[in-house]
Amino acid sequence: MSTVRSSPCPPAELEARLRLHRLPDIGLRRFHCLIQAFGSASSALSAPASAWRSLGLPAASIDARRNAQVREGALAAMAWLERPGQHLLMWDRPGYPALLGEIDDPPPLLFVAGDPALLERPQLAIVGSRRASPPALDTAGAFSRCLSQAGFVITSGLAVGIDGAAHRGALRVGGQTIAVLGTGLQKLYPQRHGELARAIIDSGSALVSEYPLDAGPLAGNFPRRNRIISGLSLGVLVVEASLASGSLITARLAAEQGREVYAIPGSIHHPGAKGCHQLIRDGALLVESVEQILDSLRGWQNLPPAAVDNPRHPLLALLQAAPHTSEGLAHSSGKPLAEVLASLTELELEGRVSNAGGRWFARSG
Repeated sequence: MSTVRSSPCPPAELEARLRLHRLPDIGLRRFHCLIQAFGSASSALSAPASAWRSLGLPAASIDARRNAQVREGALAAMAWLERPGQHLLMWDRPGYPALLGEIDDPPPLLFVAGDPALLERPQLAIVGSRRASPPALDTAGAFSRCLSQAGFVITSGLAVGIDGAAHRGALRVGGQTIAVLGTGLQKLYPQRHGELARAIIDSGSALVSEYPLDAGPLAGNFPRRNRIISGLSLGVLVVEASLASGSLITARLAAEQGREVYAIPGSIHHPGAKGCHQLIRDGALLVESVEQILDSLRGWQNLPPAAVDNPRHPLLALLQAAPHTSEGLAHSSGKPLAEVLASLTELELEGRVSNAGGRWFARSG
């Protein structure tokens, strides 16, 4: 397990990096530039203002180096790191996720609540609309469960809608999931997902953020964090998205990073399907089953087949006796129709049932 305490970073250098991280107008490239120019964050902070100006750094950053609030924020972060299960990964130190380090602008610091070792595990991102339709939420959950059982960590952004369904799907089957936040870890957003965030940590999974711990929900932070979601993952699955959805940003970044992009088609009459259809036109793999995703990755990732223990499902027993409609299955099984539809979606994704003429059939083999 990779933590800041196991990485060779003296306390003074750690504090200096956390201070640099909090300076205004010091983005990713300027942070890297300062470390490279001066050899360390400590040396950068003690360098004369003229040296900073020679690098083209803004006056606001130079003036803020001695700001008491900047130092207090860094010290608060150091105190946060002393607690169990709270970690900091640095792009030039051991433990930083290798795939993320390959992108053009990897975050210099990553705060992690939970297990940072998950960031090195094979991941699939599942993203989509915040205002997803009920069928799309069911589909996201079903894909997440199946991919999780196949050995993937499910990565998403903790947003309402598809993100939440993806995280919950993994947790439901005892899988692991990573939530990449667009805020600091102490300013959870959306607040309605506080219980989900706690469940993620309690399950041995992880919350991740590149932002200072107390950073609030600024609109521009969320599109930026999408490069981390895609950068950590082998591929990105977009379940449902309008043409204006931020999920298309994640998909575009994934393609630029050399990751696989998958999209689930929908009705031509549903605005939430238009983003996925655009992705498919742009070259994303049209996905109708989990097996299509596994097949596209198995060749080079060397993942085992989806060796999921598939016990005899109660709905399968009914369908092996005779085909049923959805309503007929609900009546025969005594389960609510919504629960039956969710189970049928999962079974269909697993290739165990099919639908023809409004009736469900069990598939052999």
